[in-house]
Amino acid sequence: MMWLGVDYYPEQWDPSLIETDMDTILEMGGNVIRIAEFSWHLMEKTEGQYDFSFFDQVIEKAKKKGLKIIMGTPTATIPAWLAKKHPDILSQFENGQKRTFGGRHVYCFNSPDMYTYSEKIIRALVGHYKEEKQIIAWQIDNEIGHEDSDICWCPQCQKAFQQYLHEKFEGEIDRLNDTYGTTFWSQEYNSFDEIPLPAATITTHNPSLRLDWERFRSLSIVRFMDFQARLIRELNPTAVVMHDFPGGGLTKHVDYSQVAKILDVVAYNNYPVWGGQKEPLPPHEIAFGLDYIRGLKRENFWITEAIMGAQGHDITGFLPRPNQAKMWSYQGCAHGCTSMMYFRYRGATKGAEQFCYGVLDADNIKGRKFYEVQSFFKNIIPYSQALEAPIHSDVAIVYDYDSLASFRIQRQSILLDCQNEMKKLYKAFHDKNVPVDIIPADANLSGYKIVLLPQLIITKPEFRIRVEQFVQKGGTLLLTYRNAVKDTDNNIPFGETLPVGYTKLAGVTVTETESLQDLDAFPLVGQGICSDSRGYGGIFRDMLKVQDAEILYRYDDPFYMKYAAVTRKKQGDGTVYYLGCGMEEAITTRLMTMILTDHHIKTIPSDEGVEVLERGGDKQKIRMYINHNDYEAKAGNVTLKPFECRVEPI
Repeated sequence: MMWLGVDYYPEQWDPSLIETDMDTILEMGGNVIRIAEFSWHLMEKTEGQYDFSFFDQVIEKAKKKGLKIIMGTPTATIPAWLAKKHPDILSQFENGQKRTFGGRHVYCFNSPDMYTYSEKIIRALVGHYKEEKQIIAWQIDNEIGHEDSDICWCPQCQKAFQQYLHEKFEGEIDRLNDTYGTTFWSQEYNSFDEIPLPAATITTHNPSLRLDWERFRSLSIVRFMDFQARLIRELNPTAVVMHDFPGGGLTKHVDYSQVAKILDVVAYNNYPVWGGQKEPLPPHEIAFGLDYIRGLKRENFWITEAIMGAQGHDITGFLPRPNQAKMWSYQGCAHGCTSMMYFRYRGATKGAEQFCYGVLDADNIKGRKFYEVQSFFKNIIPYSQALEAPIHSDVAIVYDYDSLASFRIQRQSILLDCQNEMKKLYKAFHDKNVPVDIIPADANLSGYKIVLLPQLIITKPEFRIRVEQFVQKGGTLLLTYRNAVKDTDNNIPFGETLPVGYTKLAGVTVTETESLQDLDAFPLVGQGICSDSRGYGGIFRDMLKVQDAEILYRYDDPFYMKYAAVTRKKQGDGTVYYLGCGMEEAITTRLMTMILTDHHIKTIPSDEGVEVLERGGDKQKIRMYINHNDYEAKAGNVTLKPFECRVEPI
């Protein structure tokens, strides 16, 4: 079933508007509303006195209108009485200052009181509605880890972190000292209760300590989400449990893919533009975010917040041009979205989100945005069978939470942004309309023809074995600079040559490395099949000594001409590429095109800014044309108006 609707906050309006609002949602073509995610106080105005009568009325009215419900647990916004009674529930900034009640996500994930009171409200809420058939899904919390809520520096977190390390090292402090190398700077600990949080200090903290801190931060959130999901399923075993992830997951201090394992449905809040942005994200970056969300479970997903109007809290953002936001909705469906809700039904007149404009504005008049949503809902429904079919990708980009955290700890180049490096590789496939999965390192690699490992700096033997098997079975593997440099404790292995464990597979060794502070810091010259190509590289580079690989590019500056920059090696039935540096787009595109050609993977030509994607299965198959440009553009013989989307059966 394709759920189409809006995020609705009836508690923020006069109750007399509810029935008219629901009629308007039905007129729009909606069949679902998402409610209650920020309403803890309304449900429990005083401790232990639960009152769900307001939402009883909302659900009863929705039932009469035929609107289904996505119900949220309200834990993202604790009530003031709880913060007053238990001030330790509030999270803490790095400087020791408590976060003040008044925003959202101000609680500490390691607060015992947060668990206690969350369990009470969830038990009361789900117990009250466990027989309510109108509720199709339960959303736990809201946008986990958003707006720096994934970090807390309070005493509860320090105690929990020390306990985490105590369990990891089985109570043996000498094991921790040896693993971390604490003899450096006289950092040895006599007991676990001496271990600090890695807050600001002179110079910097131990990298192993900091990586365990990153793992602990993620685990703190995963545990809290698992606690909520288990509780809901205990009370209502047939419940569909979901969560609405915010963007930027690869930069968070929580591993979305581990949270996703807890969920029945992954949902995404898709904001191609936000307050303060001069213009929206480029098409490939929006697509990257969508494919990343789909890759969390390698399943289709929901979009629980799609935009129509300008967005922003204190600074208002770019207003999507006519049909542009609708075009982003089509793009979402093309990349795996099977249900779509718009944020929000009506723009607020009070509170922090007054400038997050909705489908309707505060004037309550049906305007352009309303009719765009209406037309999208009407036009997308006939293709629901095709859109519900799984997406098959021959290409996967792999990420690893530990490696991303390692780069947050030691960036190594001021220009090195792991997410951006992934997007550069992704763009080469996106521009040719080739589907890509963006998957965690623990995902199954079988079924892919091409696997890219950008900047997986932490080497993990069990993962390497899976990668070797993938190559031996005929897959193409692409390694990049800063791959397999550190061990699982975020230390550089002694007596090992880089890339650790991959030298035989890749046919190269890294003799020296260099961090550059320019994108075009050195010239590159093609060799062999790439001999007609020249360009520039930067950011970082490995000086590659070739063992038995083919050189595709070498460095062309005076001191390093003897070193390879890009290599290729046939390995069994497969192929291994090594990209030793950051490269300009033209060279990246050439290499990815060469790999696609080798595997005979279908590409679809189109003008820049035009996506063409095929969706569906045996029951229904379609081709979707999406023009991101504010001017006319083409894909083959198909001409598209500015921001036009076209769907054709195939």
